[in-house]
Amino acid sequence: MSNLSTHALAARARATKRWYVYLILCRRGAIYTGIARNVAVRYARHIAGTGARYTRANPPSRLLVKFACLNQSEASKMEAAIKKLAASDKRKLVDKTGATVRKLLFG
Repeated sequence: MSNLSTHALAARARATKRWYVYLILCRRGAIYTGIARNVAVRYARHIAGTGARYTRANPPSRLLVKFACLNQSEASKMEAAIKKLAASDKRKLVDKTGATVRKLLFG
């Protein structure tokens, strides 16, 4: 992450409409999936223990991948589809591009 403050990064994210789906590898091997406008800020919150309840109980080890989406609706749909996948299938997504993932999930 750059030297910009969390607040500066959040302000920059608000200036754009783009949303992202991201996957985090947790310390016990589980994969957490979430959405955010600014993945760096959201990941920092997960690391700090102020993110999702799941990552407070299962601390993140590293950010695996992020996929750009056109808007929040698309990001939410992609997140829901990914959360329905088996852990082994989530791991396969890590090597794919966002466009390929959209095609795999939505046809």
